[in-house]
Amino acid sequence: MTTFQPASGKLSRIFTLIKQALKGGNHDFTKGSIRRAVLLLAIPMMLEMVMESVFALVDLYFVGHLPHSSYAIQTVGLTESVLTIIYSLAIGMSMAATAVVARRIGEQDPVEASKAGMQAITIALIINVIIGAAGFYFATNILTLMGASRQTALLGTNFTRIMMGESVIIVLLFLINGIFRGAGNAAIAMRSLWIANIANIILCPLCINVLDLGLTGAAIATTIGRGTGVCYQLYHLFKGNGMLKARLAYLRPHWDQIKAILKIAMPGIFQFVISSCSWIFLTQLVANSGGDQGSAGYQTAMRLLIFFLLPAWGMSNAAATLVGQNLGANQLDRAEESVFKTMRYIVMYMALVTVISLAAGNLLAAFFTNDEGVRHIAATALRIMSPGFILYGIAMVMMSAFNGAGDTWATTKLNFIGFWIFQVPLAYLFVHGFNWGITGAFLAIPIAYTFIAGSSYLLFKRGNWKKVKV
Repeated sequence: MTTFQPASGKLSRIFTLIKQALKGGNHDFTKGSIRRAVLLLAIPMMLEMVMESVFALVDLYFVGHLPHSSYAIQTVGLTESVLTIIYSLAIGMSMAATAVVARRIGEQDPVEASKAGMQAITIALIINVIIGAAGFYFATNILTLMGASRQTALLGTNFTRIMMGESVIIVLLFLINGIFRGAGNAAIAMRSLWIANIANIILCPLCINVLDLGLTGAAIATTIGRGTGVCYQLYHLFKGNGMLKARLAYLRPHWDQIKAILKIAMPGIFQFVISSCSWIFLTQLVANSGGDQGSAGYQTAMRLLIFFLLPAWGMSNAAATLVGQNLGANQLDRAEESVFKTMRYIVMYMALVTVISLAAGNLLAAFFTNDEGVRHIAATALRIMSPGFILYGIAMVMMSAFNGAGDTWATTKLNFIGFWIFQVPLAYLFVHGFNWGITGAFLAIPIAYTFIAGSSYLLFKRGNWKKVKV
């Protein structure tokens, strides 16, 4: 019996750690085991991002089995491509909130952390009321501009109107989770996405099939689901049992604090707008050169790609929180070591994902569409993109470290060079110059990430991110 005690004890400690990570609570991440700190943050953050990716896959599954599914899939994909601009705003604001809140928590100042988080919400509300109204009004024009046929644009207008109109909800879901992550309570962020997804999974078949709302039903279900998640976030934000103690009075604009947040958020927004616009370019390039089937196949592959990448992105967010809090506590070496610990786990995860994608690409694509042509294109895209998964993971954790330190300009510059100097020109050259068709667009993606991963690692080793003041 004694022979098995060490292994049993280790297994017990692992289960205890997982239980603590899922339960959440207040932890001091500036002391103790770095490995434990990474896992306490990474486990709920990964599960949070898994749930975010499930949103896209649930919609894709039910929409992919509608009559004329290629039109429906294309509409969802094209709308999501435009929504990436909204996501860019949401992620940029979320990164700023995480960086500032984490720095204040590291400085042992939870009141200022709460005020900073609420000021970020104020900014997001003002901006997104305007964006949501414009997206709702110009929905048909947006689909046409993205390369959709006239028939697809007309069929998808209501879907796009609802999805663009809910931009405030999308941004709040990301932003408030960023506030909780900065405070070190990733479990609440995780649970908000679980609640939102459970609602979406229940409502999707109800709205699409039972109520016979079709594509419009998918948009309604997603909006209600995300709205439910935001209500859960707001309850815990104002309940004030943890580090954060939000008050409605904190929403009143404080211009010095708003300027400080925007100083971090603006390059953060730009970095994702830069990458999002490059993906929009690829989407349009594939739609114009591959037709409706090529576009639908590409959208299916990208949904699967995002499904695999989002958990890694969640894991990389652990690095952002640890860097922010440890810089606030003036623990520079601990901040750097946290990043390399996180990167080790991401590389292991992405290696597993690579094997799954290469071995089961056809099976994965077949699950989401009945169209043979769409399945073939999606599987081909996955085979081409999946060898770069490990590089995608390395790039993510390095960029999260910069963002957590408040050095959002570094990531912005890397994104501009990687996507607009490498990915976009290469995709156009491969598709039109070499006449490789849409396969050329797929090939440009891992090539661009090879540059981004290598450059971000070298920039991280230079250490300028340690000197940024927030």
